[in-house]
Amino acid sequence: MKKYIFGLLTMTLGVALTSCESFLDEVPDNRTEIDTPEKVQLLLVSGYPQSTPAVICELSGDNFVDNNVVKPGIHRSAYKDFHEEAYAWKDINNYGTGEDDTPYDVWEKYYYGIATANHAIAAMKEMSNDPANDPSLAHSWGEAHVLRAYLHFVLVNVFAEAYKDETRSLQDMGIPYVTEPETTVNIDYSTSKYRHSVAETYDLIEKDLLEGINLIDDSKYKVPAYHFNQNAAHAFAARFYLYKRQYDKVIEHADAALGSNAASSLRKWANMSTNTIDAMLKSYNDETAPCNYLLQTTYSLQDRLLSAIRFVINDGNKSESVKSSKEAIYGGGPNWSNRLKAYEGKIYRYGENDDGSWLFRVYEYFEYEDKIAGIGFVHIIYQPFTAEETLLCRAEAKLYLGQTSSAIDDLNTWTASKLVEAPLTQEKINKFYGGDPKTSDFVSELNPDKMSDQFQILTGDKLNVLHCILHFRRIETMFEGLRWFDIKRYGITVHHAFRGPQDPNITHDYLQWDDPRRVLQIPNNVIKAGYPATEREKHEQTTPMVTQPILVK
Repeated sequence: MKKYIFGLLTMTLGVALTSCESFLDEVPDNRTEIDTPEKVQLLLVSGYPQSTPAVICELSGDNFVDNNVVKPGIHRSAYKDFHEEAYAWKDINNYGTGEDDTPYDVWEKYYYGIATANHAIAAMKEMSNDPANDPSLAHSWGEAHVLRAYLHFVLVNVFAEAYKDETRSLQDMGIPYVTEPETTVNIDYSTSKYRHSVAETYDLIEKDLLEGINLIDDSKYKVPAYHFNQNAAHAFAARFYLYKRQYDKVIEHADAALGSNAASSLRKWANMSTNTIDAMLKSYNDETAPCNYLLQTTYSLQDRLLSAIRFVINDGNKSESVKSSKEAIYGGGPNWSNRLKAYEGKIYRYGENDDGSWLFRVYEYFEYEDKIAGIGFVHIIYQPFTAEETLLCRAEAKLYLGQTSSAIDDLNTWTASKLVEAPLTQEKINKFYGGDPKTSDFVSELNPDKMSDQFQILTGDKLNVLHCILHFRRIETMFEGLRWFDIKRYGITVHHAFRGPQDPNITHDYLQWDDPRRVLQIPNNVIKAGYPATEREKHEQTTPMVTQPILVK
């Protein structure tokens, strides 16, 4: 048997051309021989990235507003310069390679996770001729493939167009789908083979997902919630097939995760202590809670972005902020008034009453490196997959399959879990979501038919239920970035009004369904290393840019 060596400082895509010398210098002294099933399992632990695209996705979407617009008397700077670039849908360039929450941070850490999975797979191939059927390796074989699939899934949804259909998505530039460990420092990133189309990327994700999903054995984990356990893998499959619009498979995998009694898996908000924010966080991030399919510890400064009170969910009455605040956190719903009862006592503010609000769950954990100096690392725990979001995936799939009544049942289960006592009915949905998208606070114009002629167009009662589902998804996933992916897959127009701290004017910009800026640019240092940039030139404006002068004191 050949020994398999994994360098702990493995090169990742894009880094190879900028740090080859240091890699070659350091790997010989930092290497581990991966030659047992136990070492493979340990290796895969490091494959889960401590990074999330939540910040750049939230800044790109329609949840946050610019307080410099909402409150003209203030002139705040962004917490980080790249936050302003992201909000203006520019190429994000103003950051360092070590900064959290940046495009490079996501790209580098997710491809590092992919490299880890690839090394684990290669090591298992050296240990067995058939790892998938080897009792000592099958579980890790499954975990590695599902992990590799998921990391590519996140990257393609951040750095590429939303999936449209098999034909149109062949024309959309995707991402590199990497399945082999890097063995050379001289990689030609300018060739097309290093960037698959979106359709090809989705096909490869599905191949990996199906290779691994049935091999995962939860009993092999000490703490299943921090790994791709069975529920997390099926929840991932449900979301993957939802984005691909294979609705029968969404239901199949959502059912596998939720079981026969979905309500029993949802979060028990009534049991959550509100004495302190630490107590709430401990309860929310409980690895034994059945709703927490997958937990992810990250280095993230989202809490500090919000504390800068420049880009926020604002609960003021200005027209620029009222729609986002109502839909995301403060508004009523089809069967409740005002904010959800589950969120009472759990919404926090920085600054004045209407400066910006946030849910307790994005509050940071601070890990001290030196208590005397007061320095250390900022962590936020995210939940990439939960029972609640999986339930909403299933409701959306049921709706498109004509199972409207059953879809509403799932929505009733969701609202009941949020401590809403009144039942949800089609009549209430019609009354709440039947308005004109141009004037309604809770309805957005959807353009999926312009993206693909294979989209099923819903009208009447079904369209109102779809608006309800998207509203519930927005509430469920706020601060996590998934709303941005819903915006992309449904072609929802986003309006951003922004004003720099020294700018006397407000700039209004509109991101239409076909605007190439809906795709985030790949990291600037990866482009400098020779990788082809994404074409993001703005289309001719269908809605003119407008500036409004204000008095700068």
